Amino acid sequence: MGFVLHVISYLSNARVCSSETRKCEFLIIKPFDFDLNFENHYYKFSEDETSGEDSNQQKQNIDPAKDRTKIIDPETSIRYLKSKAYKTTYGDEPVWVKYRRNFKGHRIPFRTRESCIRGGMISAGNPCPVCRDEYLVLHYTNVDLLKQFIHPQTGQIYDSRIIHVCRKKLLELEVAIEKAKFYGLLKYEVPFRKYDYNEYYPE
Repeated sequence: MGFVLHVISYLSNARVCSSETRKCEFLIIKPFDFDLNFENHYYKFSEDETSGEDSNQQKQNIDPAKDRTKIIDPETSIRYLKSKAYKTTYGDEPVWVKYRRNFKGHRIPFRTRESCIRGGMISAGNPCPVCRDEYLVLHYTNVDLLKQFIHPQTGQIYDSRIIHVCRKKLLELEVAIEKAKFYGLLKYEVPFRKYDYNEYYPE
C-alpha cells in the first residue's frame, strides 16, 4: 500500500506546465524489474491550441445563407415585412404560396419534416417557407406574418399540406397565434356555447 501511495504522489508532481510556451511535460515512469528500481522516461507532449483554430476555420467555412445562429429580434422582422426587399421577394402573396415541397410519389405526405435546422445550420436542401428566410420570426407581436397562416373565413391555421411548414416551426406558429389571441392582437370568434336551460330553471 505504501508503494502505491508513493507512486501516486510521485506521478502527481510529474506534470509541469509552462504558461509561456503552452507546453506540458509528462514524466512517465516505466519499471524494468520487480526490485522497485525505476528508469525515468520523459515524453514531451505539446498542447497546441488547434481546437480554437479549427473552430475559427469552421466558422469561416459556414455558408452565410445557411447559418441560423444569428438571433433576429421581432422588431426587425416587423420592419422587414414592410420593406422593399420583402415586397420584391414575395409581393402581396403569403410567404408559402410560391413554395414547392419536394416529395416522392403523387400524394403529398401528411406530415412535414421534423425540423429544417440542426445545430444552427440549415440541414435540408429545400427548407420550409419559414426556415429559408431568417427574417421571418414567428412572434406574437408579428401579427402581419401570423395572419398569412390563418384562414380568413374559418380563423383556423391552414393545413400543413398547404403551408408546408416543418413541425418545429408549426408548433412555434401555433403558440404565437394563441399568445396573440390572448393579448388581443388577433381577432377571433368565440365558439358558440349550447346551454341546457332546464338546469337553470326549476321544474
